[in-house]
Amino acid sequence: MSTDYVQISEAIRYLEENFQEQPSLDKVAHHVNMSPYHFQRLFRRWVGISPKRFLQFLTIEHAKNLLAESRSVLDATYESGLSGPGRMHDLF
Repeated sequence: MSTDYVQISEAIRYLEENFQEQPSLDKVAHHVNMSPYHFQRLFRRWVGISPKRFLQFLTIEHAKNLLAESRSVLDATYESGLSGPGRMHDLF
């Protein structure tokens, strides 16, 4: 199994488990022992989108699920790790 594959799968797992903290590119790259530049390029090559876009997808899906459970916009915003309702609006 390729080292790249292992590192990117670990990055995906990390993002899925920590999306509510909205980790920076630097933090995720550090977690998988890569430079941010190399990590960004490798992630895009393997996943097809940037790490930021992947994080946005995870955040939006979580917020949608909360809203489907009749949670308030404010609750869904903060439980998704966003700073405010305007940020959620921007993502949607």
